[in-house]
Amino acid sequence: MGGTSGDKFEFKAPRSGMYKFCFHNPYSTPETASFYIHVGHIPNEHDLAKDEHLDPVNVKIAELREALESVVAEQKYLKARDTRHRHTNESTRKRVIFYTVGEYIFLAAASGLQVLYIRKLFSKSVAYNRV
Repeated sequence: MGGTSGDKFEFKAPRSGMYKFCFHNPYSTPETASFYIHVGHIPNEHDLAKDEHLDPVNVKIAELREALESVVAEQKYLKARDTRHRHTNESTRKRVIFYTVGEYIFLAAASGLQVLYIRKLFSKSVAYNRV
């Protein structure tokens, strides 16, 4: 290549097989060669797809479309189910909190009434009347 940089080379292989790329450095100083190889295929007329070749491809595409629609329908069902379950969980959570708070209020009121009743039993005026 002799000190060139950024050159592009195109090579059309006349037949299939293995090819070698050789790089030569005529100078005594070390050089670095970096390259990129793109292998392409130019189809011949007999390699082009014909209608009878495309029929199995179209069938597979239709099968994939059906499978994809099935997956999308399943996702929609699962999303709606998740929404219903979330609503049920929220409703249950609210009821549990309501009943728990109510139970605490009831227990506090019952404890307060018990304290008042016991104080009343041990008060002096009631105790003298009983003896």
